[in-house]
Order: sequence, then C-alpha cells, then structure tokens
Amino acid sequence: MKIYSWNVNGLRSVIKKGSLDEFISSNQPDILCLQETKAKPGQAEIDYPEYLELWNSAERPGYSGTAVFTKFQPTTVFNGFGGELQNAYDWDSDRYGGPLNEGRIQTLEFEPFFLVNVYTPNSKNDLSRLKLRENLWDPAFLRHLKMLETTKPVVVCGDFNAAHTPLDLARPEDNEKHAGFTEEERQGIKNLTGAGFVDTFRYFNPTLQRYTWWSHWSHCRERNIGWRIDYFFISESLLSHLKSAEIHDHIFGSDHCPVSIELDF
Repeated sequence: MKIYSWNVNGLRSVIKKGSLDEFISSNQPDILCLQETKAKPGQAEIDYPEYLELWNSAERPGYSGTAVFTKFQPTTVFNGFGGELQNAYDWDSDRYGGPLNEGRIQTLEFEPFFLVNVYTPNSKNDLSRLKLRENLWDPAFLRHLKMLETTKPVVVCGDFNAAHTPLDLARPEDNEKHAGFTEEERQGIKNLTGAGFVDTFRYFNPTLQRYTWWSHWSHCRERNIGWRIDYFFISESLLSHLKSAEIHDHIFGSDHCPVSIELDF
C-alpha cells in the first residue's frame, strides 16, 4: 500500500499546471492526502474515477483545507476533532478565523489502521498563532491520535509547519525563535515521538538532510535551502509493516514536495 502526502498550495493551481495529473500517472498512489487545497468540492476539475474523493474544506474561501483521494473504501470518515476535544479547549477565533473551521483534519478508518491527514496551523511570521499551536492545537491533536490508538494503530501525515531538529532545515542557527523552528513548535513534534509515534523518514535515515518545503525567495529550491516540515508518523506497532519512507523532492508543482510511505499488509 503506497500512501502519499502533498501540500499542493492550491489544488486548482497544481491541476492547471498539469502537475497533479503527472504525479498520479507516474506514482499511482493507493491513497493521496493533500493539504492547503484552497478549494471546495466542485471548484476544481478532477477526473480520477479510480479514486474516492473526500474533502474537508475551510469555510473561508481560498484558504487552508485538506482532501484525500483513496482507492480503498474507508469504513468510517470524520473531519475535525470529535466533540470531546472541541469541548475540552477554548477554541476562540483569532484574526485569521476559527481553527476548527479551516478544514485541517481528516480521519479515515481502514481495517488495519486509522489514517489522519493534517494541515497544522502556521504560527505566522510574527508568531501571532504560536500560542494557538502550543496551548491548543498540538495538545488536542496528540490527544486525538492517542484516543484513536486505543482502538487500532494510527498513520498520520501532512504538513506540520515545523522542523523537528537542526537536521530538518538548512540554516538552523539563522532560524532559532523564528516561525517553524521555535522551541514550542519543536516540542509539539517531540511530544508526538515521545508518545510513541515514529518519524518514518528518520527511522530509515537517522542523519540524512532532505527537505520538503522551500521558500519562493532567493531561488531557495534551486539552491536546496529548505525545511523538512512534511511528515509521516506511525504507531510503533506498524513498524513491522513499514517498507519505505521517501521524500520526492524531484516532483514540482508546489513549494512543497510529496512524501510517502509504503506499508505491506
């Protein structure tokens, strides 16, 4: 089973470029998780009859959003956090909107595991959403995963908008205390791995520096001055089924590249 994750930075844009068609034709993912779709169903011309389309779009037009295209029929699908987690935190809107209305989480149940597709809120250059990450989103998201794990193992993928360690960005010294590499954001990912979720790329590549996002400024992608902020984490009990974890930095169409894992069931 090949599962891919890709922040497309606008689904309509990546379709217009032909990048999504080329990617699906070349890679034939069994499941494709998308982030930052910036579209609602019907706004993008999609013709992949072999895939079931599942959407979680933001209320705000042209913003955020996630989608999953899957060849396998899930047994259950739900978007966002469950009622218990919605009620456990104070989810007041900020100047960007309400984080629960931004289409950021999809959870699909398959026979051997839950699959969670996430587009984590960006802390913003002025760190105005850092407290949202630290006090609300990251704790609630980890609780969501652990609640799922009481039933069956979990695969979680998406854009986490943070580099975990200095290995995960080209210039760590220049970016300390900057959005995407603050201690608070890094702690959020550390809490995931501390709770038993395995960073699949690091499992196979403990010291390799590879990136999944590059700024549009100063030809960063051409110079490979990037960040690894897109991940697959899995429950430890799935390690015996994990065959590979890849970063597909040769694939263009977005400022992010796809990442993938292969599971053998």
